Amino acid sequence: MTESLNYAKRLMSQMKEVQPTFRGLDDMALERGVILDVPLYLIRQGLQSPVLVADTNTYEAAGQTLMNCLEAAGVNSRLCLIKPDEQGDVVADERSLMQLLIEVEPERTGCLIAVGSGTIHDITRFAAHRTGKPFISVPTAPSVDGFTSAGAPIVVRGIKQTFAATAPLAIFADLDILVKAPQPLVAAGFGDMLGKYTSLLDWKFSSTTAGEPYDEGVAAITEQALEACVKHVQAIGDRTEEGIRILMTALIESGIAMLLFGQSHPASGAEHHLSHYWEMAYLRLGKRALLHGAKVGVACSEIASLYHDAADHGVYPYAEPTDWEQYRTSVQEWLRKVPAKEELAILLQQAGGPSSLQELGIDEELFHQSLKEAHTLRDRHTILRALNEAKVGTSR
Repeated sequence: MTESLNYAKRLMSQMKEVQPTFRGLDDMALERGVILDVPLYLIRQGLQSPVLVADTNTYEAAGQTLMNCLEAAGVNSRLCLIKPDEQGDVVADERSLMQLLIEVEPERTGCLIAVGSGTIHDITRFAAHRTGKPFISVPTAPSVDGFTSAGAPIVVRGIKQTFAATAPLAIFADLDILVKAPQPLVAAGFGDMLGKYTSLLDWKFSSTTAGEPYDEGVAAITEQALEACVKHVQAIGDRTEEGIRILMTALIESGIAMLLFGQSHPASGAEHHLSHYWEMAYLRLGKRALLHGAKVGVACSEIASLYHDAADHGVYPYAEPTDWEQYRTSVQEWLRKVPAKEELAILLQQAGGPSSLQELGIDEELFHQSLKEAHTLRDRHTILRALNEAKVGTSR
């Protein structure tokens, strides 16, 4: 366990002392073989009759092993294998949620166990929140930073919305499992972390220009996690044990930062808004889903380019934003921490993921639409929103 991860855990413990109603992680393990510790943890916590939530891939990666461990320990468990949609994708939507909610028996089910990556965790945490059941996290790939999140992005009638959900009681991240994750999923995790360059920038901007809440300590956790990933990008791309450990630690830390702050500001800005916009467009078109982190990484490089053009070169999509001169110097200073588009592309390549819109498969028409409209998906005062609201004769 890294020192920064221990620091984040200490912050959570302090928060619980000050705010007893705060619900965060009670236990965390990131080591080889920790999946074998899950049954004993459940027994100690009195969490009987768990429902294990997985899909066919994650069941093969870890679910079968966990089911066998639970059976050997005398823990009766049931499996909910989430079904894919018509395109073959497992989606956190109404159908998946209903499938799981039907399996949760109020008097019998002691807890839920999410065995998978981002989508499985979103489905599980939403169901856990709505049924009042705790849930345990067993990641199968270091692909997203949402393992410890208390919010669930859910697609409802084709629109992605974030709902209040439940953070896990514990996370058991087994390196024996994580190092076997496919390269695209590892690269997606790196892409999700790379997006913190622009999310942290947007957070500073929204705090300065619109008075949105900000926390220096939480921002520092996120920034340190990002820097660790960038520093070790080659090890992450090579999928060494140390590289996977560093990436998974960073993803957990980013999730803890959101837990501490109570909102997604530390880890989600305009780059995530573009990603959500593309996801909803693909759902409408019936196209296979793209990995969340892969979208975020490429979106980050495009947003960084847009922001550098505006602040450093005075090049705007429409016109100079209102009060821009008042904030431009500050934005330029903050942008010094954000690499240029070309540098971000190299990092994405080193991690083994797509580094451009073309490689990702996003066409120019969809990209330009998203630049104009994605800021409307969330009520956040990002720089992208300011640039779009600078349309002559237009106000929001």
